[in-house]
Amino acid sequence: MQYYIGVKSIKARQMSRQAYNDYRNWTLPSDEDGSDEGYLVEYLDGGQSNHPDHRGYISWSPAEVFKRAYRPVSGMTFGLAIEAMKKGYKVARKGWNGKDMFIFLADKIDFHTVADLSSFQASPVCVCDSRVMKTASGDFVVGWLASQTDMLAEDWMIISESDPNG
Repeated sequence: MQYYIGVKSIKARQMSRQAYNDYRNWTLPSDEDGSDEGYLVEYLDGGQSNHPDHRGYISWSPAEVFKRAYRPVSGMTFGLAIEAMKKGYKVARKGWNGKDMFIFLADKIDFHTVADLSSFQASPVCVCDSRVMKTASGDFVVGWLASQTDMLAEDWMIISESDPNG
């Protein structure tokens, strides 16, 4: 078998195995312990809804498995912040001093320049995806680069609770 690592957008709440079975109107199998602590997990970025009260696919996860797989959307590593940006979320560091500062991933950026780009007239100029920072003064910095401190920090957070996919 091949190894995999995944990043998912989820919602979760603590719920025992028995409470989850009750929620689904299922009978707890006789070989399972209903008092097992765990979480109801709703997957926001994949899977068709399997319950009328949820937009995403739901399942139950034992507490220890859940804690090894998921982190809250505050207190993330830079790697998880990058993955969140790829999914359309805006992220920021808790430790940033500026108000309303955040970064996001932008694609298909249009730009205007006084530079002579006539040598590119034969083919369209392709602008690569870029990290963009909204600064405390309200400006947008295209091509934001993380400092060593930013890359090693574990105070990254998603600043929007809503699902960027709708």
